[in-house]
Amino acid sequence: MSIINALLGSLHTDAPVRQVLVGAFWTAVVLDTDPVRCGLASTLRGETHEAGPPVADAGRLLEHSGRELAEWLRSSSSLEASIGAAAFNALLEVDETACTEVNAEEVVVERGAGRRVAIVGHFPFVERIRRVAKTCWVLELHPRPGDLSAERAAEVLPQADVVALTGTSLINHTFDELIALCRPDAGNRRAHVILLGASAPLSPVLFEHGVDAVAGTCVVDVPAALRAVSQGATFRQIPGKRLLTMMKE
Repeated sequence: MSIINALLGSLHTDAPVRQVLVGAFWTAVVLDTDPVRCGLASTLRGETHEAGPPVADAGRLLEHSGRELAEWLRSSSSLEASIGAAAFNALLEVDETACTEVNAEEVVVERGAGRRVAIVGHFPFVERIRRVAKTCWVLELHPRPGDLSAERAAEVLPQADVVALTGTSLINHTFDELIALCRPDAGNRRAHVILLGASAPLSPVLFEHGVDAVAGTCVVDVPAALRAVSQGATFRQIPGKRLLTMMKE
């Protein structure tokens, strides 16, 4: 079963949608619940929209339920899939007793010190990991100096002891392919995989699909977060959030 099917199959709730906000870098979906719940996801979009509008129902999204929007995680439109991921995160009932309040950066540093680390996505903490890891590969669709092209994933990931995988792999539908590369048939050695970023859902379902830790985000001050997202905030500029990590037992 694909990870998208597994995640969506785990949802047992629904709620009306109060607001959908597609910002420059982050997308937020707010549910009409008590208390109000908000989910975040990276805003991914194509370079053009020659094939038609990237969000077919733009302007009418509040007519959909949260569950209906979450199903958009399957969409071939990256912008619709971003909305779907945010809606899924809003609907997800997170077991906070199973989480610790720790930044993903600290998890990667702790696990990666002295080991071979592969990071899928150029996160702000890359240089710190490069200083403590034995080897650090960074795979990027748009490589910066020192990065490798994402096309080299099949070469790099099987060599890694620790893999930090961006949650946007769920939105662009590369998760299943990438996670398979992190589990090579190499005796007893297996990579420790961390799924991270605000797009990453804090769901134990991921532990059944090769993930060892999920480092995600819980929005606790919805108005403050929405105000920042609407004004083009990057992740570090978004207030009103808790950084939580859930570990596989």
